[in-house]
Amino acid sequence: MQTGKIGVTSENLFPIIKKFLYSDHDIFLREIISNAVDATQKLKTLAAKSEYKGDISDLKIVVKLDKKAKTITVSDNGIGMTEEEIEKYINEIALSGANDFLEKYKNETNAIIGHFGLGFYSSFMVSKKVEIVTKSYKEDAKAVKWSCEGNPDFTIEEIDKETIGTDIIMHINKDSEEFIDENKISGILEKYCTFLPVPIIFGKEKEWKDGKYVDTDKDRQINDIEPAWTKKPADLTDEDYKNFYRKLYPMAEEPLFNIHLNVDYPFNLTGILYFPRIKNNFEVQKNKIQLFCNQVFVTDSVEGIVPEFLTLLHGVLDSPDIPLNVSRSYLQGDPNVKKISSHISKKVSDRLKEIFSSDREQFEKKWDDLKIFIEYGMLTDEKFYDRALNFFLFKNTEGKYFTFEEYEKLIKEEQTDKDKNLIYLYTTNAEEQYTFVEAAKNKGYDILILDDVLTTHLISRIEQKNPERKFTRVDSDVVENLIKKDDKEKEELSWEQKQELSPVFQAVCPENNNHTFIIDFQDLGEDGVPMVVTRSEFMRRMKDMSQSQGGMNFYGDMPDNLTLVVNHVHPLVKKIIDSKNKKLGTKLELANAGILAKKRDLDKIKKEEDLKKEEEKTEAEKDKLNELNNELAKLEESKRELLKGFGKQNKLAKQLVDLALLANGMLKGADLDKFIKRSVDLIKK
Repeated sequence: MQTGKIGVTSENLFPIIKKFLYSDHDIFLREIISNAVDATQKLKTLAAKSEYKGDISDLKIVVKLDKKAKTITVSDNGIGMTEEEIEKYINEIALSGANDFLEKYKNETNAIIGHFGLGFYSSFMVSKKVEIVTKSYKEDAKAVKWSCEGNPDFTIEEIDKETIGTDIIMHINKDSEEFIDENKISGILEKYCTFLPVPIIFGKEKEWKDGKYVDTDKDRQINDIEPAWTKKPADLTDEDYKNFYRKLYPMAEEPLFNIHLNVDYPFNLTGILYFPRIKNNFEVQKNKIQLFCNQVFVTDSVEGIVPEFLTLLHGVLDSPDIPLNVSRSYLQGDPNVKKISSHISKKVSDRLKEIFSSDREQFEKKWDDLKIFIEYGMLTDEKFYDRALNFFLFKNTEGKYFTFEEYEKLIKEEQTDKDKNLIYLYTTNAEEQYTFVEAAKNKGYDILILDDVLTTHLISRIEQKNPERKFTRVDSDVVENLIKKDDKEKEELSWEQKQELSPVFQAVCPENNNHTFIIDFQDLGEDGVPMVVTRSEFMRRMKDMSQSQGGMNFYGDMPDNLTLVVNHVHPLVKKIIDSKNKKLGTKLELANAGILAKKRDLDKIKKEEDLKKEEEKTEAEKDKLNELNNELAKLEESKRELLKGFGKQNKLAKQLVDLALLANGMLKGADLDKFIKRSVDLIKK
């Protein structure tokens, strides 16, 4: 028997391996099985070169769990190792046998998983002792047994073993006894080994007998050695792709369509990506792409590895150029991964363009399920944005679809404003904004439906790239101002008139913390609506973006800024104005006279003050000025209260405001009930 010390730089290496080699301790089984797969693939390569004459028809890997002995054994009938190879590849940590083998057979080798030589030592994360029982394929090779208890000391001795291959026997330590469980091991194997290219056997198939499941004589193979992505697209039918999707996501809704990737230059990449039916809440769709390296599962957390928008896709990606290394975080900085990421983005856009060009009708039918994915891509990937211009669709309120170019031709004549900007009118809810939509249609305008969570971000991006294009929601202003064609002269109220009317209508606006109302007076024509409530396009977008981005929500926490546009030439509004003049005429004249007199006094003192230097002004004069300002403020406030009192008592004013709120879907609960009762009273009169 030989004894010795493993070639490590420090005795502290083993504690580091046990704790920190991999973030998930259950990865040990993946690494050990990956090594076993390598061993079988190497044997296939040697057989293909006639350097091994034995039978390779039954290559497999067997995982055994012995609860009593508290061991997990992984056995393969692959290439095996000699004592010298153990010395080189096991005792000298990180000197990978895979790398040497790849160099020798780089043009014809089967997939070799291991790259760094550390995978085997992951077994010490869960084991107090690990044994290797192995026999090389080489003629006259002696079988040997290597043993180590998680420190630099090891033993190696010759033993009897009839068949070639390797057994890794892991004696599970006390802290890791959770792995001495059949369901636990099954879960790990199903997670990491479902698609490995060599049969993985764990236990026996079970059948229901006498009220319980019992083992049969048939081995239980947990993996599909030829998953769909390893086959040529020409050899697969639509049903094959659907069946594979069901295997990956048994509970998922059927996907829209798929992309089969099969690239061999400038890097190796295979895979199948599916477009799921993405709804507005697209966050739940993430982490559905499974990343593989030669059919070994690497991760399903692909953020930073593939473009952000591709995380909404489902499916698998497999590449030997994706490093199966000791830290998954390294993937994000790997140059090969970045190249692969860019290529996938291009393939996705090419596929979408192909589907759009070959069957536009079907593409349009799937658009509502597909649009968030495309919008997300346009927002997060500059190159994808440019490519998507070929197949991105606008949908209008008539249910028709248009590309950017088609829609521009449609609206250019009617929806170009006086500054030569092309105005895209849109609604986020055609039913709730029905009044505004119909008003715009009656003007000859076309209205888009932009109703998903990315709308605000997308239209801002389009405007940023195309300053001559503007998106305006139909309820952001009165219809006459949505697309300003010219500067027609209209009847305008003076500043004094507006100041006198604003408190009347402010008094009958809803009083709550969710909305603030600004009163504006416009000439909308005698046949226009008497009042309309609009929302500032800028402020609404800021609020929407703040709420969707999370974090510091300055705009999102602000109340809605609404504008009550009063059509001062409408007969009903004139009726309110006439009533105000009639009921408050004398009182307003007195109030205005008092205010005017006070302003004259103030102007006189200010002129006298302006002639003096600052040091010449007395405290008495300053106090007098402040006193007059306070008196003026009180007079003006008294006038506002007088006007507000009139407004609160004017049922017609309240009725018109409520009608405007009702058109916006903002009249609810008790306010709606009062409106109905008031309407009945007014009808009776």
